[in-house]
Amino acid sequence: MPLYLIERAFAERLALTNESVREVDGINAGEGVRWVVSFLSADRLKSYCLYEATSPDAIWTAAEQAGLPADVIVEVDRFDPATMR
Repeated sequence: MPLYLIERAFAERLALTNESVREVDGINAGEGVRWVVSFLSADRLKSYCLYEATSPDAIWTAAEQAGLPADVIVEVDRFDPATMR
C-alpha cells in the first residue's frame, strides 16, 4: 500500500487524549487509512505523520471527518526504521 507523509499545522499546541486518538483511528479505518508513525515539532504546533492509504484523497477525507488539518500530503517511497540513525 502507498505511504504518505502528512504535514499538519495547528493554531494551538496539540494535546491528544487516548479517546481522541481512538476516534481518529476509527475514522481512518473507515477510509482505508492506517497510521504508521508521527513526529511532533518542539513547539507542538506541527505534526508530521506517516500513513498507509489507498490514495491522498482517502487521507484528505479522513482528516476532514476528524476535524484535522492536512496541509501537505507527499507520497514517499519507503519507511525503514532500521536505517534511521
